[in-house]
Amino acid sequence: MTQLSELTTMRVGGPAGSLIAPTDAEQLVEATLDAWGSGEPWLILGGGSNLVVADDGFDGTVIRVVTKGVEQVEGQAVTLRVQAGENWDALVASTIEQGLVGLEALSGIPGSVGAAPIQNIGAYGQELADSLVAIDFLDFLTGELTRVPAEELALGYRTSAIKQGRHGLVVAVELRLTQSELGEPIAYSQLASALGVQLGDRMPAAEVREAVLGLRASKGMVLSPSDPDSVSSGSFFTNPIVSARFASDLPADAPRWPLDPEPQDLVIPLEHQSSLPDLVERRAPSNPRVKLSAAWLIEQAGIRRGFSLPGSRAAISSKHTLALVNTGDATAAQVSELARYVQMRVFNQFGVLLQPEPVLVGVSL
Repeated sequence: MTQLSELTTMRVGGPAGSLIAPTDAEQLVEATLDAWGSGEPWLILGGGSNLVVADDGFDGTVIRVVTKGVEQVEGQAVTLRVQAGENWDALVASTIEQGLVGLEALSGIPGSVGAAPIQNIGAYGQELADSLVAIDFLDFLTGELTRVPAEELALGYRTSAIKQGRHGLVVAVELRLTQSELGEPIAYSQLASALGVQLGDRMPAAEVREAVLGLRASKGMVLSPSDPDSVSSGSFFTNPIVSARFASDLPADAPRWPLDPEPQDLVIPLEHQSSLPDLVERRAPSNPRVKLSAAWLIEQAGIRRGFSLPGSRAAISSKHTLALVNTGDATAAQVSELARYVQMRVFNQFGVLLQPEPVLVGVSL
């Protein structure tokens, strides 16, 4: 019986009731429909990089997506149609070799292509939503395979309509990229600093990729058999989004990034000054949103890199406080215990309840 710990980057999780791994898209759709029709529990598994499974395992059918294939779709733009089982980082490397840009800052993200739109993966100023055109989607409710445009997926910060309850299987994705020697404008200060350029500058995509891989490796976020900090599910918590009013009560040095645009200057003719209060109210959000740094909150709550609870084999990464790692034979129960402890410390200190980023199967926080 297959242990799910063998198929996930966190290396925790008990046995799968049954495991199927169809090798082409047609077989994948057929096998998935059969599993859904059985009435038994089912779980779709990609690269296993964003998944934590309970020690009891999963008593149902695990559908492992391993389909391969990349083709260029004819049209004015450079559009790629990629099968869901392709490795994400291998795809990014391939596009850069072909002189295609738009994914370079997403280098080093583990997992499969099919999982990317579910999480709307993002890093260093880019996210999948910037390039995604559509997905081929097998809908659980209807059993139909349809092409769903990106605008219907409600893509947001580490979320999508699929993650929020539109159940089904991503069979393939369409990505629109640009043929260019230079990557997209640098949109993240840490990446700009690593490249020695200014925000908004453009650099060769290959250089951007190397810089991103270096930054990720420094945080233990690149899978490597020689790096124990990479035995994780990546960032375990998302950066919380709060109101500007709430953020104003945090310490002045708390990192924060406004998510709503600054209101434009408003010119009001003298004869309309009596309408000033109403115009001002309609001009700007009453309480704009702000994104906070989960890593900063964790550190300021007194949790340091390398921290672990007594007797536990789950720990905070020695390189990055956002990652929970398996230091060797950790259980899913130990991972969830550590995650709850982090949540409790941050909530008690700041009133912010951190939300987990990985998909939790049989695990509760």
